[in-house]
Amino acid sequence: MAGKLFILSAPSGSGKSTLVNQLRSLVEDLDFSISYTTRAERGSEQDGREYHFITRQQFEQMIAQDDFLEFAEVFGNYYGTARSSIEYAGKAGRDLILDIDIQGAAQVMRRFPQAVSIFILPPNTEVLGQRLRRRSQAEHVNSEAIIATRLSAANEEVAQWRHYRYALVNDRLEDAIDQLKAIVEFERGTAPAESARTAQECLTSRPSERLLNALRAFHLPTAQPQV
Repeated sequence: MAGKLFILSAPSGSGKSTLVNQLRSLVEDLDFSISYTTRAERGSEQDGREYHFITRQQFEQMIAQDDFLEFAEVFGNYYGTARSSIEYAGKAGRDLILDIDIQGAAQVMRRFPQAVSIFILPPNTEVLGQRLRRRSQAEHVNSEAIIATRLSAANEEVAQWRHYRYALVNDRLEDAIDQLKAIVEFERGTAPAESARTAQECLTSRPSERLLNALRAFHLPTAQPQV
């Protein structure tokens, strides 16, 4: 594609959707690919805004037609990015952001090794558990079993941080938004000096102390990734 491709991944409950929405309000010429999913709508979600909500049969028909750039099954539901989204952005020469899970991100990174990959971590399991419970309460689905499953999956997902170009910790929303914006500007070559420093502090090739502390909270090794 002619523009930049940004990939964002994070464990469920990390606040990724909020960050993406804030980023889009601050950064111009950044298209957002609305994924397809077979899961039910949550809370105030609307079809065509957060996701395209379709049936499992419709999703599998799209798979058979090779309509997806990537897709994965997560917690019993399908999620996928349509090929058309990247084709439209490419023709327009605009940057595109994909909000996708680690399975889908791995597929896209294999196809587009030049993509800018960003992983978002919660600061620790306690904060993640609190966020998941608040979201469950808002959606009137109070299930400790579901929360436990997602907390367990989060440990495996966070362990994938080293496969991304950047990683940031969403402990303070304002800081995380500033870091995301700085990364986009830096990759576009438009970042002022301060933003460039902020973006470089998020590189996984030289993890920051904030990132290392989050990894320790998830009992993960903190050795630098192999280049």
